[in-house]
Amino acid sequence: PSAEMITLLWSFIVSIYSIGGLLGSSSAGYLSVRFGRKKTMLLANIPALLGAALMGLSRLCGSFEMIIAGRLFSGVCGGKLAFPSVYAGEISPKKLRGFINVTSTVFLALGKTVARILGLRELLGSQSLWPMLMASCGVPALVQLVTLPFFPESPPYLLMHKGDQEGCKKAIRQLWGEGQHQAEIDDIMKEKATMKNTKILSVLELVKEPAFRWQLYMIVILTATIQLCGINAV
Repeated sequence: PSAEMITLLWSFIVSIYSIGGLLGSSSAGYLSVRFGRKKTMLLANIPALLGAALMGLSRLCGSFEMIIAGRLFSGVCGGKLAFPSVYAGEISPKKLRGFINVTSTVFLALGKTVARILGLRELLGSQSLWPMLMASCGVPALVQLVTLPFFPESPPYLLMHKGDQEGCKKAIRQLWGEGQHQAEIDDIMKEKATMKNTKILSVLELVKEPAFRWQLYMIVILTATIQLCGINAV
């Protein structure tokens, strides 16, 4: 293939991750309500492991199409990146919830830093080891797939979406130990009562709602500016 075709192919490989992210994020809300936070995170590991396997074996099979498919599957998993922080926030005690939500951003940045270091030519970014580098994204997915089943489901999800008060209490005791946790349960019940009186807007309804117009403009401008600054290309 010509140099222009090679550039086109690699540009497509880089950008298709965002298409996968769009697919993953668009289905995330439904899956989180249908299956719960914990099961949704477990399901997200499947495309992550599949993508890692495809990219890791691409050179052995001599197929750049496998890299494209692997990037797409990795993007689907990446589209659900909000769920670990949501789950961590919901299972943490109220006094630690803000701290836990902030640390998720710290670990996200730390993960990117580790990936950049591993990508150096002196480490896994060499001519012979780059398939291993691309497959390394499956390691955290495998760790989560093995360890997450030992954690309980989110107590707010059990109480608010499933109406399982006993399951909620059991999950709270498993997470926070024995003791009086009625105050936390009462807070969840209050939040549930508030949600009943709050209409959940669709994307189209949100765009049409005048009360949220300026907030929506600000979010769109900020997000578009981040994309246009070139950080994704870098």
